[in-house]
Amino acid sequence: MKTVTGIPDVPPWPDDAHKGTFGTVIVVGGCQTMIGAPAICAAASLRSGVGLVKLAVPASVLHYALVIEPGATGVAMAGDAEQMLAMLDLADPDERAVLAVGPGMGDDETMSRLVVQLLSGRRRMVLDADGLRVLARCRAMMPTDHPPLVLTPHPGEFVRLAAHLEIAYSPTQPLQRGQAAAALAQVHGAIVVLKGHQTVVCDGSRLFVNQTGNPVLATAGSGDVLTGVIAGLCAQGMDLFDASVLGVHVHGLAADRWAKCHGRRGLKALELADELPEAFAQV
Repeated sequence: MKTVTGIPDVPPWPDDAHKGTFGTVIVVGGCQTMIGAPAICAAASLRSGVGLVKLAVPASVLHYALVIEPGATGVAMAGDAEQMLAMLDLADPDERAVLAVGPGMGDDETMSRLVVQLLSGRRRMVLDADGLRVLARCRAMMPTDHPPLVLTPHPGEFVRLAAHLEIAYSPTQPLQRGQAAAALAQVHGAIVVLKGHQTVVCDGSRLFVNQTGNPVLATAGSGDVLTGVIAGLCAQGMDLFDASVLGVHVHGLAADRWAKCHGRRGLKALELADELPEAFAQV
């Protein structure tokens, strides 16, 4: 397996650009008890430089999510999974948007069925949080020709994804984390971002071990920020592996910048998102 050490370049910003130049992210998630997660993910995508972010969340919580991130637009999700998929198709008829699926989605069965349908579609996807839970539960229904996919598990989510698979490596043992991510990447044909101390990114043949970040990231919502950043970089034209490498590097760098000013506790996820432009500038 090849070890990657370099950090990819930040996508360029030409002088004649408009918001369509920098792509679209659609965040699919949210529920009554987790309104903030998809909004935080949307905020991070916007801070990464994406041109347009749409929040595809249940109609009953859409207003509140847009208050948290008013820079996004809304797709009011309602009805069954087929109707929700039709709403996404109306919001992205050319299927060019990148999907950030899972933040705050909860255990809603209709949304779970939607995730399975999206895994049979064509849109590039970053799958996180409850989206990973659906994948772990419905692995047998996942098509082999799924769209380009990034999985962003923390060690607990990795264990659920790896259940009943012949993966002998631990997601928490430092010397095994790369091999664990590689094994999961090969099984699912995806980029795996195994979060934790020195987050690893692996596509089964290339491995990157991140050197930025600190314990302030151990807070609710920091994973939603990472999902938004990776999706935003993909929407700006980066391939999934490079977007994941740059995403985890800048995500950790933003946390390092915040800790330098404020100390090693008390970071809130929206503050982390707001730190991203300076972190990108530092890269």
